[in-house]
Amino acid sequence: MDNQSDSIRWGMIGCGSVCEKKSGPAYQQTTEFELYGVCARTPGKALDFASRHNIPHHYTCAQAMIDDPNIDAVYIATPPDSHCDLALKVAKANKICCIEKPMALNFAESKKIENAFESQALPLFVAYYRRSLPGFITLKNIIERGLIGDVRHISWQYSRFPSAKDLSQTPNWRTDKSVALGGYFDDLASHGLNIMTFLLGPVKQAQGICGNQQGLYTAHDAIVANLLFESGVTGIGSWNFGGHIYQDKVQILGSKGHLKFAIFGDNPATIYTDKGSETIAMPTPDPIQGPFVQAIAEHLKGGNSHPSQAAIASHTNWIMDKILGVL
Repeated sequence: MDNQSDSIRWGMIGCGSVCEKKSGPAYQQTTEFELYGVCARTPGKALDFASRHNIPHHYTCAQAMIDDPNIDAVYIATPPDSHCDLALKVAKANKICCIEKPMALNFAESKKIENAFESQALPLFVAYYRRSLPGFITLKNIIERGLIGDVRHISWQYSRFPSAKDLSQTPNWRTDKSVALGGYFDDLASHGLNIMTFLLGPVKQAQGICGNQQGLYTAHDAIVANLLFESGVTGIGSWNFGGHIYQDKVQILGSKGHLKFAIFGDNPATIYTDKGSETIAMPTPDPIQGPFVQAIAEHLKGGNSHPSQAAIASHTNWIMDKILGVL
């Protein structure tokens, strides 16, 4: 971009439900940005999205959009098996990039992307937007202030029942092992594992047991894991996508208290100490990626460093690969 005072013009590759509700509106509402174009391979899809959201340009070829000199930055919102190829093209075009999570199909691809952008000193962000939500920032502050003492252990139990699409075996990238070996784990657990590292720092060791209990699709639907953080904190996780009830329960145990909260939704968190209990608001902005995208704008203006850049996202892929037995 020649003039740093001008709006940064973004091109968006993909126009699914995430772009419709979570991210597309966030880029449009950020005053420093302009959502200049959208790209989709399916004929008519990009035109329809652009027309409904007042986006001035649409493309059917990702390379054409990436090469458009009017576009300064590219947001990749496609399934993870295409992230590496598209991101490397963006890096070659010397443009800013944001990638939907998970960053890539695996840790090896994540590092390839990370290295490509680092070698050119190009900004690269990954859409772990929960790091920018006010509730999780509050939880991080509570931990750093020592309000629950020294952190000892974290646990996360997540379960949900199969969807109608799962039961009908409708094709879905989240259940195709060639795109997401861990199934919904890749899509959903990546958020929570990333938040764990946001709150507690990097993971040193990770291992897991995986299985397919329902036989509805090729990817895993039942996963358990053990974690060891560099700080010495231990952790466990359990994710089941064929259960009878919906659960999303995280607990962080400290030497002087503990926290309970959920990764998803806006139910309040709770802190327990010798002084009693207190609820903590976990509001969900609309659009939910709004604070994340605004933080990109602040980073690019030379403000606060963005909380979800390449190395952090690569580390999440490393944790997932260790749990899934890929590494």
